[in-house]
Amino acid sequence: MTPDVKTPAGVKDEGPAGRPGRARMPLVARWVLVLAACALLAGGGYYAWRTGFGQDSPADSIITAVAQRGDLEDTVTATGTLQPKDFVDVGTQVSGQLKRLLVQVGAVVKAGQLLAEIDPSVYQSKVDGDRAQLLNQRAQLADREAQVVLARLQFTRQQNLDRENATTTEALQSAEATQRSALAQADAIRAQIKQTESTLRGDEANLGYTKIYAPIAGTVVSQAAKQGQTLNANQQAPIVMRIANLATMTVQAQVSEADVPKLRIGMDVYFTTLGGNNRRYYGKLRQIPPTPTVVNNVVLYDALFDVENPNQALMTQMTAQVFFVIASAKDAVLVPLTALRPAPAEGRPRAPRASGAGKGDGAARKGGGERASGIGSNAGAQRASGADARSQYANGRALVAVVGADGEVTDREVKVGVMNRVSAQILAGLEPGEKVVIGTKAPVAAAKAQTGSSLTPSAPKGGGRP
Repeated sequence: MTPDVKTPAGVKDEGPAGRPGRARMPLVARWVLVLAACALLAGGGYYAWRTGFGQDSPADSIITAVAQRGDLEDTVTATGTLQPKDFVDVGTQVSGQLKRLLVQVGAVVKAGQLLAEIDPSVYQSKVDGDRAQLLNQRAQLADREAQVVLARLQFTRQQNLDRENATTTEALQSAEATQRSALAQADAIRAQIKQTESTLRGDEANLGYTKIYAPIAGTVVSQAAKQGQTLNANQQAPIVMRIANLATMTVQAQVSEADVPKLRIGMDVYFTTLGGNNRRYYGKLRQIPPTPTVVNNVVLYDALFDVENPNQALMTQMTAQVFFVIASAKDAVLVPLTALRPAPAEGRPRAPRASGAGKGDGAARKGGGERASGIGSNAGAQRASGADARSQYANGRALVAVVGADGEVTDREVKVGVMNRVSAQILAGLEPGEKVVIGTKAPVAAAKAQTGSSLTPSAPKGGGRP
């Protein structure tokens, strides 16, 4: 019989026939594993108890924001395009070949400057023909006037002879008729001369239209015709170029019909352009034409305002992001809009609410539960529709939940000023640096409520431990 031999720690125990055996774990390592398993079990149990029955601090279940000073604007936004305030489409009133084009796009021109010339050959020939015809008719008039003088002398002679009974009545009547005929023929020639003069003036005007002059001073911003092109003015006046005064630009913004009632003539408005480094250009609303534009069944109204452009940094057809300023506040006390709750009506007592955060688990949980219900629903409604939320405070009264230095949450009535979809101005009742509640951690609160109802059906209403 072989005596038992103790194998030192860390030395493999050989089995029968010298085969290697399993290494034995040291005693200390076994105790470490046991203690680690116990710690894991204890941690898991504590987490389960904390989740199901434990009470977090009220500060852990609410979301706060700090009242700060800043600038606030309530605006109506729209997209618009830039156009020169004063521009003219320069066309031609006569047909013909564009013989000369004296300016190019981008050229700065003066009023009355020659811009282009249409071949004047046809119109010059008409003018020459009219002038020749006019000379012929004037010569005919001179002849007729001489005939009138002769007829008048013959008629006078016949009248003298008739008084002496030295002529016949027939001769007198013939002389009178000849005089009247000569006068009529002279009048006919004068009428022809007037008609020819009128035709000459029209042909001279058409000849003048072959030279196109700048109607206003400005910049050539576009060119629709090229030199050598034949222009046909029989149907409509063809456009040769556009001249615009770029010193003043007009912004044409398209505003939704729902926002048009908020606009008023003379209100402040500004805009930014793409690639303009957020530079703002300011102006005053000038006009809202009454006829809308319908785009994909959406009714849009044009809102027009002007802006100075001395450096010509603004160009035609630029896209503008427009902001119509309904109201603004400078260096005001601001809080998020979700921090506001409707104030009770005048003379109506405020509903009691527990506010003892930090003064006991039961009171804290009760106060936190009620606040979760009130704040969460109010914030959700405000996020759903900023315009509807703002209408609740049109009377200037609201409630905010203020977190004190000791963590206690209390309701406070404040006076509200300018509001937009994000922030609100507080005129009275709140100081910069104070914390206000803007919401609750809804998922955590909901999980606790569900856990409490499933594990402790007979838990007290105050939320105390079972």
